[in-house]
Amino acid sequence: MSERHIWFVLGFCSISLGLAIPARGAYDIRQFGATPDGRTLCTEAIQKAVDRCAADGGGTVYLPAGTWLTGTVYLASRVTIELENGCTVLGTTDKSRYGPPRQLLGAEGEQYSTWAIFAGKGLEHIAIRGRGIIDGQGANFKYKNGPRPKNLFFEDCQDVLIEGVRLRHAGSWMQHYRNCERLTIRDIAVFNHATYNNDGLNVDSCRDVSITGCTIDSDDDGIVLKSLSTRPTENVTIANCVVSSHCNAIKMGTESGGGFQNITVTNCTVCSPRYSQVIYGRQRGLAGLALEIVDGGTLERVAISNIAIKGVTVPLFLRLGNRARTYADGQPKPDVGTFRNVTIDNIVATGCSSVGGSITGLPGHRIENVSLSNINLGFDGGGTNEDADREIPEKPASYPESTMFGTLPAYGFFCRHVTGLMLRNIRLQTTEPDRRHALVFDDVEASAIDALQAPFAADAAPLLSVVDGREVAIRNCRPPAGTDVFLKLRGEETRGISVYNNNLANVETICDRGQDVDESALIQWSNHTQL
Repeated sequence: MSERHIWFVLGFCSISLGLAIPARGAYDIRQFGATPDGRTLCTEAIQKAVDRCAADGGGTVYLPAGTWLTGTVYLASRVTIELENGCTVLGTTDKSRYGPPRQLLGAEGEQYSTWAIFAGKGLEHIAIRGRGIIDGQGANFKYKNGPRPKNLFFEDCQDVLIEGVRLRHAGSWMQHYRNCERLTIRDIAVFNHATYNNDGLNVDSCRDVSITGCTIDSDDDGIVLKSLSTRPTENVTIANCVVSSHCNAIKMGTESGGGFQNITVTNCTVCSPRYSQVIYGRQRGLAGLALEIVDGGTLERVAISNIAIKGVTVPLFLRLGNRARTYADGQPKPDVGTFRNVTIDNIVATGCSSVGGSITGLPGHRIENVSLSNINLGFDGGGTNEDADREIPEKPASYPESTMFGTLPAYGFFCRHVTGLMLRNIRLQTTEPDRRHALVFDDVEASAIDALQAPFAADAAPLLSVVDGREVAIRNCRPPAGTDVFLKLRGEETRGISVYNNNLANVETICDRGQDVDESALIQWSNHTQL
């Protein structure tokens, strides 16, 4: 007998005389004419393997070790692509090999076309897994106008699994999942620094999503939730990931037509990119965490916890704006969206720039019920008294970015048009002395500052600034020695400012109250002060 096989009940590999072959039920692309030399185009062979697998009721298409050059391959329902360790799928640089029309199963006469290495629409029970590499050779698509291939694109699919693979150098976004249900992405490694718009992982208008144990390193945004439709992205868990980006590491937005609901992000590490030079953004990265609603939609029930951030420009950026982009022909411009019910807990960040963090809504459209607790942030510092007095424009229609307002009047947080903001156990540090406020509350109501620790530089602006604030409690704070002024109040709408249970022994002046602020606006009790 020239060849003997020992089959395993589970797994893909078997023992063969001379050649490792896939287990029963797997379709080896070599059997369909694929050549692993990195020069011979294998698109047709891989597609034939997928189609045969699907026609036989589903199974596994097996790509062994070697380099397989391909254009767009369309998956089919109940088909798994298995990439063996040592396998590299190489996207062709020939643009004509991407996006050939494909008949959409179950839709008579309807075709679709997508520029991606692996793509699919209207499918169920599909997977790409293994320890191999998918490399898009994206440096060959370094232009901004015209289509560019993604490595993965799946739309209107159910029960999708992406596991274990390494994704490199896409021509655009690395992977895009649109209107999918029950999407699981785990233990993948992404490196995307080849051309423009090199996002790491984009989830768009999807439901029931789990992203765990992934390493994402991208030039543009890292892990990004979007809603390029009026359907929300909802029921999403992001956990145990390491993310680096020259733009925003973990982001909801910019596109937000349907919003983001029921989202948890936990136990993740964010750091400035270490192995790449910037194309977009900044070398150190823009925001660690960015939550944005600017095209209508609702952001609510978002819980973020246990995030370590190193070396980004801005650690936290929360924005409700009114860019009002539409996503379908004839669609009316959306109203201003809703941003509410967010908790952010146990965040530690060091090496952040002097810009400062921000939480900003719009006049008449407020961010609601946001809680930040156990937050430890370190900034470069160096802000001036002139920076503390800057007037910050509203910029309702501007593209939302953590640097959009320039250097803020606060080195910690600039908060405007917010209701129900709770800041508990916030610790701020600066490398260089900073003469700006630690916190600014502008048109903030029904809110509290509880147990703030923040440095105060000589001749600095008051530690806290409240402008047109209403029903704001300031408690359990202990300003450092040498604090000239603890609190500055301005604005004729200011009222109900309660200052209590603080240790103000190191403070020379508790409150600088402007002439436009009624004397009854400030209520003090149970504070420890100098004798």
